[in-house]
Amino acid sequence: MTPAYLERAALYYLERYGASAEMLRRVLRRRVETRCRLRGEEPDGFAEMVETVVGRALGAGLVDDAAFAAAKVRSLRRRGGSARAIGAKLAAKGVDREIVGAALAEEEDGGEDEAAFAYAKRRRLGPFRQPATRTAARERDLAAMARAGFSLTLARRVIDADPEDDLGMR
Repeated sequence: MTPAYLERAALYYLERYGASAEMLRRVLRRRVETRCRLRGEEPDGFAEMVETVVGRALGAGLVDDAAFAAAKVRSLRRRGGSARAIGAKLAAKGVDREIVGAALAEEEDGGEDEAAFAYAKRRRLGPFRQPATRTAARERDLAAMARAGFSLTLARRVIDADPEDDLGMR
């Protein structure tokens, strides 16, 4: 196990995926653990080497948590992700809360509303549901919106929206 091997593994991973520093650290640790298990070595001895490679990737600009968070926020918002759900996903990927907050703050003012409508449209909830089943499924639709991380007032506004409105423009 050499630093050159870890650098090649890091570059290979980074050319395929966008990643936070913590994600790269986890990938390299898994690589070290797998290699050490096959060779009967102790993986703790390579922790400093992993940190050095992650530090070099950060210094070279190959890994940027702020840019990663901003890209993920845009992507998840388009799919209908709430601020809570996005924050949880990015926290699981090791992105700092302040960076996540800054990325969410950069979003336009109507970001949460647009995401809620996008989520409802994707899941065919509320105004996007068949008119005959809409009333009977209202509580289930509200629960789905709440599980997705949207506030109750926003969920009610989306679910109770008039299907005659031009909802495709929201």
